[in-house]
Amino acid sequence: MAECLGSQEAEALCHVLTQTAPPVSIRLNPLKLTPALAAETEGLKPVAWCAKGRYLPERPSFTLDPRLHAGAYYVQEASSMFIEQAWQTIAAHDAAPPRRVLDLCAAPGGKSTLWRSLLPDDALLIANEPMRQRAQILAENLTKWGHPATIVTSAYPEEFASLRHFFDIVATDVPCSGEGMFRKDEQARDEWSPQAVAACAERQWQIVSDIWQTLRPGGWLVYSTCTFNRLEDEELTQRICSELGAEVVEIPIRPEWGIVGNYHFYPHHAEGEGFYLALLRKLGAEEADERPCRKNGGREKRRREGKTPAVKHAAAVAGWLSGSDDYRIFRPSDTHLAAIRRDFAPDAALIASTVRTLTAGVLLAEEKGAKLIPQHALALSAARAEGAFPTAELDRQTAIAYLRREAIALPPDVPRGYVVVTFDRLPLGFVNNLGQRANNLYPDPWKIKTRAEI
Repeated sequence: MAECLGSQEAEALCHVLTQTAPPVSIRLNPLKLTPALAAETEGLKPVAWCAKGRYLPERPSFTLDPRLHAGAYYVQEASSMFIEQAWQTIAAHDAAPPRRVLDLCAAPGGKSTLWRSLLPDDALLIANEPMRQRAQILAENLTKWGHPATIVTSAYPEEFASLRHFFDIVATDVPCSGEGMFRKDEQARDEWSPQAVAACAERQWQIVSDIWQTLRPGGWLVYSTCTFNRLEDEELTQRICSELGAEVVEIPIRPEWGIVGNYHFYPHHAEGEGFYLALLRKLGAEEADERPCRKNGGREKRRREGKTPAVKHAAAVAGWLSGSDDYRIFRPSDTHLAAIRRDFAPDAALIASTVRTLTAGVLLAEEKGAKLIPQHALALSAARAEGAFPTAELDRQTAIAYLRREAIALPPDVPRGYVVVTFDRLPLGFVNNLGQRANNLYPDPWKIKTRAEI
């Protein structure tokens, strides 16, 4: 760092990394911003480069806040919210809004939930994580966020190769040497070495070069790391430009943000952790937007996609959605029903035939014989029709019991059957109300395990 910044700046950086605590920040979900939460966060210090970002004066017990589990906000390091400025630059340059966005290295989901809040509703976000356990966490966080125009996949970059010129934006928050984690992760310090930095840079190059052909000419690569060194940051960015064919695009910033160069967040200047971002545009003439197809012509492919067999119970579950005519009901498995916006259905089918897909659109119901059991994703989705199910507001103690997957009882005036339980008017999930008790349908893998007091 002394070579990059000079000895005085390097000393100041190391002092902050070793002698100070990282700031705590959250980002609010515009789909789930209740009046109470808006009032509670109104006086908090804003994150200057992100409209919904807020700093907290101290770190609370997030696990015991039902609103976190409802997807009302995401606990995210402030520097990485700079993605919003990259998006604003893209939107200012492109006449047509993007249709398909890939977040390639997306777990646990901070940047994906931010992308989903920034993108227009008629853009499809594909959030990917190759490691399967981490991909499940990504799917959980995006399900809680509640936007239906989302697909979660688990694949390595080379598995997307057949989707040539498919994406308008590819975001690559690539695995790195983690120098920006030094302040809060002792293991990141212990594992660092010059050899690890070189290995990370080569891995990052492989990731970007593997995914490059899926980005359309004129499309955008948002390249980011949580590290400081030039090898993984500026030098990798220049290699992308010179060997793959791209140009760096300037992002407007303000001096008071404390961002150094293009674009480094050092914690002794900016209120956040280590982060680097470069916005690149792929060179080449922009082409007509044609859906790729491995066999036959694109028109034949689209004709076949338009003729789908009827799905049993489709009409029943479609009524659970707001604007149900806009959705296509499909089967992600033999026993489940899900919904995807009709204009996204061909892309979703192509993606599912290309890479392992965990979720697409909104999971609606599980079939058990003649019964339809509504699924947790439906309760949390912004696409759920307001009157599809009765609701019951829980107090904080009962909400925590529900999130621990304990048995709860509802007031006697709540109808029997499937009920959406809420806290602060935010949906938490389903119960099956039997009268004297309610069967808790909260997903077992997601339940709160801590026994700490509320």
